[in-house]
Amino acid sequence: MKRAVRLLGTGRPRPLPALALALTLAAGGSAAWAGQDWYRAAHDERAAYAAQRDAALSAGEQAVQNLNTLDHRELEQGLDLWESSTTGELHEQLADGRDEFAAQVKEAKTVSTARVLSGAVTELDDRAGRARVLVALRVTVEAADGAKTDKDSRMLGELTRTGGRWKLSALGQAPVGGTSTG
Repeated sequence: MKRAVRLLGTGRPRPLPALALALTLAAGGSAAWAGQDWYRAAHDERAAYAAQRDAALSAGEQAVQNLNTLDHRELEQGLDLWESSTTGELHEQLADGRDEFAAQVKEAKTVSTARVLSGAVTELDDRAGRARVLVALRVTVEAADGAKTDKDSRMLGELTRTGGRWKLSALGQAPVGGTSTG
């Protein structure tokens, strides 16, 4: 028993506690470094700008798809979706022409379905709450006789942020192809 006490008091280094202390210090340093990086990333203006760009793109693609999809059998729901996807002058145009357009769609008995192929934000002013998007989509129109036609198109949309949401405020066809100068 005395011999065991002498071994403990000989001043020999104890490797296990020293290793545990070194690992604890290394883990604490890594956690502090990761926490600092996380804080910088969370408060970086570029991250907030990227989030707004992504939100504008997502809303723009969805709104363009909404405005190119309409089923004569669910006309009121479709037109309500059009109006909820828009704001400003475009919203007013859709609301003002709703009854006339609904009559045309009912008579034609068409079903149009749009699918977004790709999209991009071409301009974003986060402070002003304005963005522009370019959306490529394929629209399938099914006529009353069952015949289907596909049309690919590119649309330019202007978005306005209202009530914290991006909505379409203008929509038009994007020019396709180049023009020769000669």
